Formats: sequence, C-alpha cells, structure tokens
Amino acid sequence: MSKSDERVSFGFKEVAAEEKTRLVGDVFTSVANRYDLMNDLMSLGSHRLMKRMLVEMSGARPGHQVLDLAGGTGDIARLLAPAVTHAGRVVLADMNPAMLAIGQDRMLDSGLAQVQCCCAKAEALPFADDLFNSATVGFGLRNFTAKHEALRELQRVLKPGGALLVLEFSKPANPWLDAAYQGFQSVWPALGRVVAGDAASYRYLIESIRVHPDQETLKLMLADAGFSEVEHHDLLGGIAAIHRAVA
Repeated sequence: MSKSDERVSFGFKEVAAEEKTRLVGDVFTSVANRYDLMNDLMSLGSHRLMKRMLVEMSGARPGHQVLDLAGGTGDIARLLAPAVTHAGRVVLADMNPAMLAIGQDRMLDSGLAQVQCCCAKAEALPFADDLFNSATVGFGLRNFTAKHEALRELQRVLKPGGALLVLEFSKPANPWLDAAYQGFQSVWPALGRVVAGDAASYRYLIESIRVHPDQETLKLMLADAGFSEVEHHDLLGGIAAIHRAVA
C-alpha cells in the first residue's frame, strides 16, 4: 500500500493519511484562541499539575537542549525554560501555525528568549541526529498522523541516553472510573460550543481519546521505535499517563 492509500484513524473514522493531517490542522486552528481555557475547564485545572510532573520527570537541567513537540500554545515550554536557563534552549515545535503563533507571543511576553519556535511535522522533524537531551509531548501523540514514524523521529533526534516523556490520555483500569469519566466527557462538545464556538472539534477530542492505545500498547510502540527503559506512570487512576523512555 502506498502512502497516499494508507488509512489512519481520525476519531472513529478511517481516513487517508493526508486527510487526517488536514482535519487535525482544522481542529486546532478552530480552537486555538480558546484552547487553554477549554483545557482548564475540561480538566478542572488538573492538566497544569500533570504538565509540571512531566517537566520534573524530564530531567531538564541548565544548559540542556530540550524539544517540546506538539507544544502548541507553550504551557510545557514555559515550564521547561527556567529549568534549562539562558544557558540552554527549548524548541517549541508544532505543525499548526495558529497554535504556534499564540505560543510564540507568550514566550516573547514572558521574556523567555531561550525558547525558540519551529513549525514542524512530528513525522519529519527538521533537526539533526542526537541533538536534544530530552523531549516532551503533552497531549499531542494521539493527533499525529503516523505515530510510529513520529516516535522513530523522536528517538533519532535525542542524544543517546536522552529521555522522552509522553503525557497523554489513557485507559483507567477501574471500569467504574472509566464509565464516570466518559460521562464527564459527554459534556465537552456542548461546552466547546459555548466557550469556543465549536462542538465538532471536541467530539473529535473524545473519539481520539477512546481510540488511542492503552498504556501497555504504547510501551510496546516505544520499544519498537528503539527506546529502552520504557515505563509508565498512571495519573488520576489511569485517565492520563506519563510514559518515560530512554533513547
């Protein structure tokens, strides 16, 4: 099967790979101006604590080079910047210009000159091999068109021994918690219509969470991409998880 014929998931639908890239771009362009407010409402603010945990687990230190992939409006990059100090560098990379523009403005407003912004596809990173000390992906992996290719690219650009941290929605082991959380998710499209003027994007968000690989499957994917010492840490009973792996 050629790349043009490849089918991938866009929520519950199967679409051509190129179409998924376009559709995901449309989703984030539509919600960019209300993205952070909606994250606060949908997570009751807990996403901010999860992102702090992600940064702590990254091991970012003064002088380090760190990639924040699918970094969007820059929540994680802004936390990484003080860790690397002005002696280091954080590259905030995202394929969506609307999201990246907001992130870039925030870095400028905060005086974080050590954060550089780059519009880039996860499956074809424009960086040299063995460049970064660590890399983070916060709630972005499930939106990648080709997850396996993106993970291999992340392994390529990390220095040997560098850490990859992936924060993503996951699968609670407790069926009661899973059912309760799905019930909570059901209000997101209506909330998206009121706050962001877009219900469809938040229906896609729910679907993308439900078809995303569970914790053990993602561990295998990371190992297949060449990572070692793969482990995961459940958050909120498995509603989300941080996977850590070593290049």
